[in-house]
Amino acid sequence: MVQLEYSVEEPLNREPELEKLVESFITKSDGYDRNHGPIPHLDAKTHKVSITGLVINELSLSVSDLQSLPQHSVICALQCAGNRRHTMRTKLKEVSGIDWFDGAVMNCKWTGPLLRDVLDKAGVKVEDKEWKDAHVAFSCFQTPTQDDDFYGASIPLSRAMDRHRSILLALEMNDKPLPANHGAPVRVVTPGIAGARSVKWLDQISVQMSESKSYYQQHDYKVLPPEADTKEKAEEYWSKVSSLQDMPVNSVIGMPKSGSTVQRDTDGTVQVKGYALPSGADGPIVKVEVSVDGGKAWADAEMIKAYEGEEAKDVELKWAWALWRAKVKLEKGKDVKIYSRATDKSGNTQKESPVWNLRGVAYNGYGEAFGLDIV
Repeated sequence: MVQLEYSVEEPLNREPELEKLVESFITKSDGYDRNHGPIPHLDAKTHKVSITGLVINELSLSVSDLQSLPQHSVICALQCAGNRRHTMRTKLKEVSGIDWFDGAVMNCKWTGPLLRDVLDKAGVKVEDKEWKDAHVAFSCFQTPTQDDDFYGASIPLSRAMDRHRSILLALEMNDKPLPANHGAPVRVVTPGIAGARSVKWLDQISVQMSESKSYYQQHDYKVLPPEADTKEKAEEYWSKVSSLQDMPVNSVIGMPKSGSTVQRDTDGTVQVKGYALPSGADGPIVKVEVSVDGGKAWADAEMIKAYEGEEAKDVELKWAWALWRAKVKLEKGKDVKIYSRATDKSGNTQKESPVWNLRGVAYNGYGEAFGLDIV
């Protein structure tokens, strides 16, 4: 059983220990939880999702209706926008938000109809050439939130209509019905995009020419410029800065744990293991490197075979995380540091440190295990 660490107990916000998280390519039931309010327990037999806005036919779809559409599966890493916020807070300067460490991410198999198929069923009334300027807004009215009277988010219509983006209305997680804490009976899954847009307990989908008006689209998840360094200064920027969509390339060292005592193998090496995430739609991860000299020299890590079994050839790993491992030679010593950096298929590579932002979102500096006592 994975031990989950609580960042905030009410509403439920927690993440697993990194060493346990990177043991399995598929994250089982004990993934991170991110909530802005209480977890509702909805009846799948009566719950419906309405399709409204700029559509030819407004619809009210039951879970059975969604199950009757062609089902699509995708293995994708769902990541909180604030994953690694603690690192930005401690390495750069103070930020505003829950003190997430490096475990606010989970890699799961999600199954349900494509959002595109649902929108086609309703009939989108926006011309193709205008898709890039239109939006699909998702809303949950099932639970009170801390900053608004509903939880909402949106993505560009152009992405929603792109089948290759594999955006789902997920009904299953890891071949089982969604659990309540992960959005049962239906949630949005937006591969490569910040987890804040993957709305749980979905009530409504609206095609519209503006973004969601929800606080969580307009204010919460944006990479503000460094000069917006107080909540008061941020007020003039919220309406000017784009909402966070694609998450950046990233890697994290899950083992050894920072601050731990590490026993070398007989050959003087130490085992290092972690995960890596591609940038947006630019996956999969193609390379992870590690450094034991502060980033002067790098050595390739081994990519752990991601998915096995008869169905492996049919699994798209573009949106998934990659697990990796390396053996590095280290001398005995204290306060030893190991870095990792990842590169995805499109050539995006982690930098040592990103630019600071007030909300501490989208942090993707080098993965790091520090304060190691090598014996």
